[in-house]
Amino acid sequence: MNSGPATTGVAYKILTAPQMETLLRDQAFTGAPIDLTDGYIHLSDAGQVNETLVKHFAGQDDLHIVAVNLDTLEGAIRWEVSRGGALFPHLYGELPMSAVMAYAPVSHDPDGELILPA
Repeated sequence: MNSGPATTGVAYKILTAPQMETLLRDQAFTGAPIDLTDGYIHLSDAGQVNETLVKHFAGQDDLHIVAVNLDTLEGAIRWEVSRGGALFPHLYGELPMSAVMAYAPVSHDPDGELILPA
């Protein structure tokens, strides 16, 4: 098990509109189909989330991005090698609404940069 960078207390999850509705309704998210298959919820740090969006959600509309406070999930987060050998935060368990710091529809600034929820 690898520990993540000490400065990384926030990670991001991209959700489809129905998945976002589930999070809001149930106050928890148990995972997208790929998460359920892999046995953990895939998260990305701020430097990884745009590539995750492009790679896994290309051409999809009505997406949402959720900012997750990793400190509240400390025992359930593992930083593990994934895409390109980089360490990614993986959540072993459900994502409770209590760990969500902010959320917003996926949008980009005029320069095309992904806007992260504040």
